[in-house]
Amino acid sequence: MNKPWQDWSEDMVTAFQTDFLTWYQHEKRNLPWRYNQDPYRIWISEIMLQQTRVDTVIDYFYRFMEIFPTIKDLAEADEDKLLKVWEGLGYYSRARNLQTAAKQIMEEYGGEFPTTVEDIRSLKGIGPYTAGAISSIAFELPEPAIDGNVMRVVSRLFCIEDDIAKASNRKVFDEAMRKIISQEHPGDFNQAMMDLGSSICTPTSPECESCPLQKYCQAYQEDHQTDFPVKSKKQKPKDVYYVAGVIENQDQAFLLQKRAEKGLLANMWLFPMEEITEAHFNSLKEQYDPSSWDLFSSSQVAEENPDFFIDQEIIWQKKVLGEVKHVFSHLRWHILVFYGRSTDQVSLVGDWVKQRDFSTYVFPKPQQKIVEVFENNQADDKD
Repeated sequence: MNKPWQDWSEDMVTAFQTDFLTWYQHEKRNLPWRYNQDPYRIWISEIMLQQTRVDTVIDYFYRFMEIFPTIKDLAEADEDKLLKVWEGLGYYSRARNLQTAAKQIMEEYGGEFPTTVEDIRSLKGIGPYTAGAISSIAFELPEPAIDGNVMRVVSRLFCIEDDIAKASNRKVFDEAMRKIISQEHPGDFNQAMMDLGSSICTPTSPECESCPLQKYCQAYQEDHQTDFPVKSKKQKPKDVYYVAGVIENQDQAFLLQKRAEKGLLANMWLFPMEEITEAHFNSLKEQYDPSSWDLFSSSQVAEENPDFFIDQEIIWQKKVLGEVKHVFSHLRWHILVFYGRSTDQVSLVGDWVKQRDFSTYVFPKPQQKIVEVFENNQADDKD
């Protein structure tokens, strides 16, 4: 395999680093976790930024640091409180791993954040990228932080044809980064890579005329920027179909059920849901089409109970309140939302909760969307 970075002389590497770091000092983003080199703040920000946009993370970061200002506070936090603070960021295993790692730090490192790459990698939920970011930014260790943005920049810089979707090819980018990373300012270098990849060296329309690396970039010289990076298409998420029941009892409380301790959306609260086939989903959608009804009214009840939650004594409204879609990394949920009123014979297990108390429960994004559908129907009724 051709390795163009090996052809770079020491003087060229130095010139490259100087140009890049000068650009970063003038153009770097003003972000709250960059105010100092506190490894705890850097760690929290990097975990939050996984799968989440910077603009979204900023408010969550401020709130998280206010409620859990130290590793000890995080380690000792009630899990429900932690998940409530995390609510809306998704990928809740990230929050649980943070707490597990915080407990590791308290027990194994005396409450002090570890200072070597190996020890940082030993913490729950920390992989090569996050370890590289923390060790370089907080401790000035010349360790690459390689994510999708960085691989895109490096692949264009050296016209690397290895598929970035294959984990086995990470070593190629690691080797290239170790050749060019600044030994004196590795944290700034890694953050410059992050900023360049998110603002200029973007996936589809790179702004090459504004790029500080233009004269070093092989793809630009050959006019092949959009041919890189090479990335195979990932498998499409599997479609799964559900009905969700917004079930109200005579005390005007609603049934919420807690998910299992392990697996997707572990320990989250949702309205009762039942998985159905795609054909059944489409049949219900057509049969209970809401377009023929103008208002959300309890008088509009089904003459015959729909064929879901069939063992429960629930009087269902004869229309679909709405449809919710939510995409996970491997699944795509399609949810039809129905409203029903229960009798004393309902055997579903869960908490009966007043609507005003919903905010005290940890709701994942799909549940938030279902609540929004329900409340929009309520608002239509009041109008």
